[in-house]
Amino acid sequence: MNQGYPRLLGDIGGTNARWAWQESAGSALEDISVQPCEASASLQESAMAYLQSHGRKAPRWAGIGIATAITGDDVRMTNNAWQFSISGFQRALALERCLVINDFTALAMSLPALASADLRPLGGGTPVPGATVALLGPGTGLGMSGLVPNPNGRFSALSGEGGHATLAAVNAAEATLIGILREQFGHVSAERVLSGSGLVNLYSAVCTMEGVQARALQPSDVTSEAIAGSDVQCVAAVRFFTGFLGSVAGNLALTLGSLGGVYVGGGIVPRLETSFDASLFRQAFEKKGRYQELLAGVPVWLITASNPALIGASQALDTLS
Repeated sequence: MNQGYPRLLGDIGGTNARWAWQESAGSALEDISVQPCEASASLQESAMAYLQSHGRKAPRWAGIGIATAITGDDVRMTNNAWQFSISGFQRALALERCLVINDFTALAMSLPALASADLRPLGGGTPVPGATVALLGPGTGLGMSGLVPNPNGRFSALSGEGGHATLAAVNAAEATLIGILREQFGHVSAERVLSGSGLVNLYSAVCTMEGVQARALQPSDVTSEAIAGSDVQCVAAVRFFTGFLGSVAGNLALTLGSLGGVYVGGGIVPRLETSFDASLFRQAFEKKGRYQELLAGVPVWLITASNPALIGASQALDTLS
């Protein structure tokens, strides 16, 4: 048996826990499963339920990407009530090794393995070979990461919480909207608008701006009504979402110097379908004053692959200590 196999791989978000099994080096992922986090009281319970339901016993290693900052052995999720000890989880499952990293670090680790069929271009030019790559993605929260080249020709993945950085406005309408949200939340981070709950926040703020009574909508309601064009405030909310996403992505590209391109992950953008205006996204991405020409050449891709972070979790086991 290969070293570190079989492996239990996890991608844990604020809403769902995704699990997979990898039997040996280079083998395809098996028994990929998506479980609502609320179906289990803890990470350990979710993992053990997965192993039992698929008749899997005794993985040697586990690699888990999780939607929170990893600062030590004790892990507390930002958008989920789960909290656990990494060493305690390792003991409970009798693992030889357990690596827990930020979920977007795991997703970043998967980027070199993605094929063109796993990506949808969102404009720009040709990536600079070997240059830094940026990654962000709205889902339950807003994740960010990137890949930075090493002298040996490989990449190191970044781990950060850029989704909680302060959101900036680029026009009067955005400033008004952010002002409304600031009254509600105090601090308005990028995640306050670029996430599932962010869609609802945007919809409610648009209603306030327009003097309309907001309905009690779920993120899926905002999305479906925007796609159908049946609610003008939902349509406006998705347009604000698209513009903010482009602006934040452009900021990240400038911050990291991401001439290797920018990748957009997360589950929300693919669900927006035709209501996602790629030209509006691109305009906001490039609108950075003196650096507009530079950003016009930076390619952006939407990740359409299924469960790439699980692949990244396995890659991380092979490359991270």
